[in-house]
Amino acid sequence: MPKFSLQRIVDAKRETVFETFSNFENYSKLFPQHFPSIRVRSVRNNVSVVEEYLNLGDKEFLIMAKHVSDAPTSHDVFVIGGDAKGSVFKEKFLELENGTKIIVEVDLKIKGKLKISSLFGKNNYEQDYGKILDDFVKIVEN
Repeated sequence: MPKFSLQRIVDAKRETVFETFSNFENYSKLFPQHFPSIRVRSVRNNVSVVEEYLNLGDKEFLIMAKHVSDAPTSHDVFVIGGDAKGSVFKEKFLELENGTKIIVEVDLKIKGKLKISSLFGKNNYEQDYGKILDDFVKIVEN
């Protein structure tokens, strides 16, 4: 299934960028078009388990995800259950002189009916995830 990497330069401090990307409790408020529902199941130190609905393009995924944060340098999401079990989203935040560079590496694993429809449909998950990333950048810069 799809593996891709995306990068963006953000006009904001690394700590601010990290706070927005790791603030998954508020994803449904900040990004309802992409995350219509978020339910935190467990939090221990820098690791959280979260039930999420993720809209990626025209597909809706129900996933259980483990979020691991290492402030302010990285936020990783490991999908431990649901439609995209086995997927990994690694976000790295590099401090620049005038902002922050975001590098996102995605290894998307699609299961069940979504996998079958992906095989026969025209899905561009990299482009769709890029739209989510662009919306994060807009929030951070405003």
